[in-house]
Amino acid sequence: MSKLLHISASPRGPKSESLAIAGTFLDTARELDPGLPIEEYDLWDGTLPPFGPDAATAKMAIFAGEEPQGAAADAWAAAIATFHRFDAADRYLFSVPMWNAGVPYILKQFIDVISQPGLIFGFDPESGYRGLLRGKRAAVIYTSAVYGPDRGPAFGADFQAPYFEGWLRWAGVEEIEAIHFRPNLATGDAETGRRLAHERARDVAKQFIA
Repeated sequence: MSKLLHISASPRGPKSESLAIAGTFLDTARELDPGLPIEEYDLWDGTLPPFGPDAATAKMAIFAGEEPQGAAADAWAAAIATFHRFDAADRYLFSVPMWNAGVPYILKQFIDVISQPGLIFGFDPESGYRGLLRGKRAAVIYTSAVYGPDRGPAFGADFQAPYFEGWLRWAGVEEIEAIHFRPNLATGDAETGRRLAHERARDVAKQFIA
């Protein structure tokens, strides 16, 4: 059975535009398939392990064909557990607000934790990387307060969507649908963009459930 995992990188709760749009997506999914397993993963809930010296030591040990030892082994076990939680789903919904032209650091931490050899990617010295995720689909909600694609550089730049979708494809996820609401603050007509974003969320959810 398919499973939908909603991964939230927004810490703003009911004030979050990305989470509000995600709510529309999830409500639509539940209406269309009441039995669909849906899991919420708030990256700010304190369960995401760090990726520091011990985890880096473990990763390089795996690259070298060795088994991590001691604290490095514990860090590796935490990374594997986080990956398995992620890999247990085949459909993903990501809530991704723009922070300083990129993604929130907590989302980068999540990516660093699970992007491990033999889990997310394989590597060959001759052919390079290959993504190991198969049969996955992703919908990504991008929001930004000031940046907009039709605005000049004084309103910021987009390193958010190119980075995140580049990571998804690198990991092997090719089916990606984007939902944009930008700008959502520094604009004279936020409501039109908000309405279109929620409509898009409903449409994408229908594609996911079909």
